[in-house]
Amino acid sequence: MNKAITDGVLLMPPAFADGLSVWSSGDGTPGSDSYQNAPNAAFVPADQDFGGCLELQKTSNTTRVRYKGETPLLPGCYLRVTARLKAISGSLPSVSIAGYAARTDGTPVPGVDTTGDSVPLTNYGEIVEVSAIIGAGNRPGVDLVWGADADYGHFGLDLTGPNGGIVRIDDIIIEDITSVFLRDILAVVDVRDFGAIGDGATDDSDAFDAANTAANGRTILVPEGVFRLEQNVTFDELVKFEGTLSMPDDKMLLLRKSYDLPTYVEAFDDEVLAFKKAFQALLNSSDHESLDMGGRRIAVFEPIDMQSAVPNRDQYNTRRVIRNGQFEALGDGWSTQTVTSQATYSSSDGRTLTNVTNIANVPVGALVTGNGFGREVYVRSKNVGAGTIELNAPPYDAEGTQVLTFNRFDYLIDLSGFSKLSKFNMSNIEFQCNNKCSGIMLAPAGPTFELQECFISRPKDRGITSIGGGCQGILIDRCQFLSAEESQTVSNRNSIGFNVNSNDAKVRDCRATQFRHFMLLGGQNHLIKGNHFFQGDGEPDGFRTAGIVLQANYTASVVTGNYIDNCFVEWTNERDPTPEFTAGFSFSSFSLTDNVFLSGDVAPWFSYLVVKPHAAGHFLNGVTVTGNRFRSINGNIDRAERVDTSFADLDYDRNRAVWFKGNSYHNVREHAENPLVISHTQGTNSRTWTVETDNRLPFESYCQFVDSVSLTGDLRNTSNQRRYEAPVGRGRAGSEEDAFTLEFSEDMRGSIRATVRMDRG
Repeated sequence: MNKAITDGVLLMPPAFADGLSVWSSGDGTPGSDSYQNAPNAAFVPADQDFGGCLELQKTSNTTRVRYKGETPLLPGCYLRVTARLKAISGSLPSVSIAGYAARTDGTPVPGVDTTGDSVPLTNYGEIVEVSAIIGAGNRPGVDLVWGADADYGHFGLDLTGPNGGIVRIDDIIIEDITSVFLRDILAVVDVRDFGAIGDGATDDSDAFDAANTAANGRTILVPEGVFRLEQNVTFDELVKFEGTLSMPDDKMLLLRKSYDLPTYVEAFDDEVLAFKKAFQALLNSSDHESLDMGGRRIAVFEPIDMQSAVPNRDQYNTRRVIRNGQFEALGDGWSTQTVTSQATYSSSDGRTLTNVTNIANVPVGALVTGNGFGREVYVRSKNVGAGTIELNAPPYDAEGTQVLTFNRFDYLIDLSGFSKLSKFNMSNIEFQCNNKCSGIMLAPAGPTFELQECFISRPKDRGITSIGGGCQGILIDRCQFLSAEESQTVSNRNSIGFNVNSNDAKVRDCRATQFRHFMLLGGQNHLIKGNHFFQGDGEPDGFRTAGIVLQANYTASVVTGNYIDNCFVEWTNERDPTPEFTAGFSFSSFSLTDNVFLSGDVAPWFSYLVVKPHAAGHFLNGVTVTGNRFRSINGNIDRAERVDTSFADLDYDRNRAVWFKGNSYHNVREHAENPLVISHTQGTNSRTWTVETDNRLPFESYCQFVDSVSLTGDLRNTSNQRRYEAPVGRGRAGSEEDAFTLEFSEDMRGSIRATVRMDRG
C-alpha cells in the first residue's frame, strides 16, 4: 500500500531550490519563523555531492529544520523521513529526524516521542544519512509511535551538540513504507495501526473500535501481545487473533463474522473463559442464534455458572443454541455441599418451608430429603430474612417440624442463576462428567429447554436437574445418558438421568444405561416415545428400580414405543401434599402402548407397571395398556402389573374406563386383560355357577360387571333337556371378590364364554 499512489496523498516536501519560505526554524506550525533571508541559512545551487542543498550554521542548542506543510499521517499508514547531510566546517554536531505531532486542530499530541535516534557527524565532507519511521502503531521498527490521535506532522531534522558548525543538507525525503509492515496489504487491518499497545495494561478499546471502523471488509489482525479492553468491543469483520485479550467480566466482545468458540479461545487463551465470553455475546447480540463450539473439548475444573457469565441478564426469552462440542470435568474442584437444618412444613402451603434454621447456608438448588419427602424435591428459592424456602414440589407427608438434609450437587453447566431462561437449546454436545459432577441444572423458570443429540456421560449424581419450571415443555431428543454406576448393583445406585416438574415434556429416541431411575416426571401431558433404557445387574433374583416414575396421579401422559429393559414404570402421587383421595380424577389419563418390556434374573414379584398410591381412596380412571410385549427371561414373574401397597391399596370398587388388551406375555404367569373373556364349562348341574377369573383382571382387581354371556355348548337341565336361557351375571363373587356368578332359572350344566370387567366402563 502506498497512499501517494493509491489515494494521491502528497507526502514529499518541496526541494530547497523552490525556496526556503516553507522551511521553519521552529516547529513548523503556522506563524513559526522560516529560513527565508535567515542570516544562518542559504541555498547552495551546485554542491558536488547534493546538487542544490541547504547550507545551515548551527546557532542554538537545538537547531530545527521543519517543513511547514501538513504531511498527513493516516491510520495504517507508515512514513519514513530521510535526510542526507555533511559537515563543512566548525564544530561537529549530531543530527536526528524530528517532527511535530499534530491533531486536526493543530494542537500537539501529548506524550509521544518526536525525535528519532541521534547520529553524530564525525568527519568533514562525509555524507551521513539519518532516517526514522513514523506511524500510529507500536510495531517493531517504528521509531516514533504517535498513536491514533495524530492526524498530520511537520517533519524535518534537529541539530544538537556544539554550536558554530556549518552543515549542508540535501533535500528531505518523506515516503510511504506501509507495505513493509503489512503481510497482506489488501486484506488485513492491524489494530496496532490505530494505536493499540498490547502491554496488558493500557486500554486498547478505542484502537480496536477504530480498526473495526476502518476494516470495511478486510480482516482485522490482533497481533502478538496482551490487549486490555476496558469497554465493550464489536468487530463487524473477520478477525484473526495472534495475541490475546483481557477484559472485565461485565464487558463484551462481539465477533459478528467470526462468531465461534475456536475464535474466542484464540482471543482469550483460556477455554472456559472463552466459552463464557462467547455465551455472553450470544445473549447480547441479535446477529447469531447459535454458538458453534467447533468440535472443541473444554476442560472444566469447577462448575460453569452461566448467569454470572452474563451479569447484565437475569432472564432471556429468545431462542439460542449451543452446539457441537464437549465439556469434560477434570481436577478436584468438585464437591457436594451438605447442610442440615430444622424446618416446619404445613400442607396448607404446599411448597413452602418456614422457620428454617441456618437458612443462609442452605444453597438454592439443593436436593431436600426428610421424612415424608418424595424424590427430586429441590430448593427453588429462599428468603433469608423471612426464614422461608420455596420448594419445586410439595412433600406427601411432612406435616410439622423436622431436621432436613440439603445436598447441593455440582454441575458442569449451571443455569440456575437465571430467574428465567426460555427456548434454550443445546445440540450435539457431550457432557463428560467423569463421575466428578452432574450434568446440567436448569433455570427455575422458562419453557422449552431443548437437548438434542447430546451425551450425558457418567454423571456423579444427576444428568439433568430441574429445580422449578425451567423444564416446562422440555424437549429431549436422540440423547444418550450413560451411568457412572454400571458396576453397582441396582440397590446401590443413586444417580438419576433427569427430572421434570412441569407439564408437556417430550422425550424421544433416547438411550440410558443403568441409573437408579432414568426419568422422574412431575406435571402432566408428557410424551415418552421410542427410548431404550436398561437398569439390570448380574444379581440372581435381582432387585429392580423404576425407569420411569410418574409423580402425579392425574398424568395425562403417553408412554409408547419404548424398549424398557430390566426396569419398570412406576405411577405415584408422591407430590400430593394431601395424598388421600377426596376429589378429582385420581390415577387417571395414562396410556402405556406398544412398548417392549424385558427382564431377566428378577424376583418373581417384579412387575413392569407398578401403581403406588401414597394414601387411601385412589382408583384407576381412564387408563390404556395395549400392544405391549411383556417378556421375562431366566425365570418367570407373577404379573406384568401390580399395586405397591407400601402406603395404601387402590379402591377397586371405583375403577373406571380401564382398557387392558392386546398385550403379549412370555414367562408371565398371569395374563391380565380388561375386558376379560372367560371360558367356563360347568360339569355339574347348578342354578348358580361361580366362575373364577384366575387373577387375570389387571392389578388383581374386583370382577365388577358381567358384560355378556354366550353359549359355547348345550345348556341342559337335570333331565338332560336342552334349554335356551340367558343367565343373570353378577360380579364381586368369592372371598376376593374377583369371581362372578351366573344365575339360571333351574339347575343347569353347559359351556359359556363371558366378558367381564374390573371397572365401571
